[in-house]
Amino acid sequence: MIDLHCHVVFGIDDGPATLADSISLMRASAANGTNTIVATPHVSVRYPNNAATIGALVAEVNEGATAEGIPLKVLTGAEIAMTRAAELEREELDALALGTGRWLLIECPFAPVATGLEALVMKLQGDGYRILLAHPERCPAFHREPEILTSLARGGVLSSITAGSLVGRFGRQVRDFAFELFQDRLAHNVASDAHDAVKRPPGALAEIEESGLAALADWLTEDVPAAILTDSEIPPRPGIAVPFASPRRRRRWTLGR
Repeated sequence: MIDLHCHVVFGIDDGPATLADSISLMRASAANGTNTIVATPHVSVRYPNNAATIGALVAEVNEGATAEGIPLKVLTGAEIAMTRAAELEREELDALALGTGRWLLIECPFAPVATGLEALVMKLQGDGYRILLAHPERCPAFHREPEILTSLARGGVLSSITAGSLVGRFGRQVRDFAFELFQDRLAHNVASDAHDAVKRPPGALAEIEESGLAALADWLTEDVPAAILTDSEIPPRPGIAVPFASPRRRRRWTLGR
């Protein structure tokens, strides 16, 4: 499994505090079937991290994993807030992309409005980047106006769902919305968004299976992430039925089948 969204490096955001904490997270991640993690610390006003710092910490946690015999590799990346993405120079954005490709992980705002998101995405795409949205199912703005996400998806934007959302760790509304995204083919990846080994632990396969999405597991955690990391064409989703999270009436907004 490839985990595209994980706060595995230590001491720079709300993830692990120490190298020992990072090693505990990596050990738990490997035990859950992960062989590759993309380190995605926050790059935001609150956490003004940069590519140089992230790169140095990724090297350190990889050395720690090797020393501990943990069969896992960590790649560089970042979870970039909208406000910071709009300000960063191209050279810095290049270095904050997932792995060595052109995909940027953009953090969806935890606000009822997402003013400027569509314009930002269009600008970044115009500059040659491709966009993966972090946890759109937890974004109140998309709950209010799901058409925004539909429009972004039509423009080539992909969505990464947090594994815990599928099993209700962020509440019923988020869980139901995540399943609506799957129903409407607006979900393309499931990642851990892990922050530690216990409270926000790594892993995704168990949550995918518990949610009735096991037939999509390879596509969500291997095929799509591998394509993103190699800048390859995104493989089509397997044609399987997706279960409903609840019997309530679905919204009438779809990308198409």
